[in-house]
Amino acid sequence: MQIDSARDDDLAAVLPLMRGYCDFYGVSPPDQGLMEMARELIAVPDAEGMLLVARDDAGTPVGFAAVGWKWSSLRAARVAIMEDLFIAPDARGAGAGRALIEACAERARLGGAPCLMWTTAIDNERAQSVYDSVGAEGERWLEYELELGR
Repeated sequence: MQIDSARDDDLAAVLPLMRGYCDFYGVSPPDQGLMEMARELIAVPDAEGMLLVARDDAGTPVGFAAVGWKWSSLRAARVAIMEDLFIAPDARGAGAGRALIEACAERARLGGAPCLMWTTAIDNERAQSVYDSVGAEGERWLEYELELGR
């Protein structure tokens, strides 16, 4: 499995993966917003955000991970947050998820982060088994969101 930064010419293949991720969680942001987000993550240096893709043997993206950064008083450092991780259903089980996590972790480490953090749905047991297999540990935090409107 090849993991690297997404490129502009990957956008057509990455959009359906992003849409699949959104569908999994039952949300439907506009495609234009997803494309803008992807373009921004491609354009900025890793220190601002990352969009990584997993490629099959033909070089076609079969999964993606989006990573951002935040300051953490509990870590007294800037930490990397893997916001999204998705593998196309027909590519699951081949190691793409694990490879993306490891690549995100390595880039976060190179960026000085003491950890890579992420959240998942409580009932997403398949993903949790992958997360457990890479040595990640679940935390006790409950995530909240406050909608701000646009």
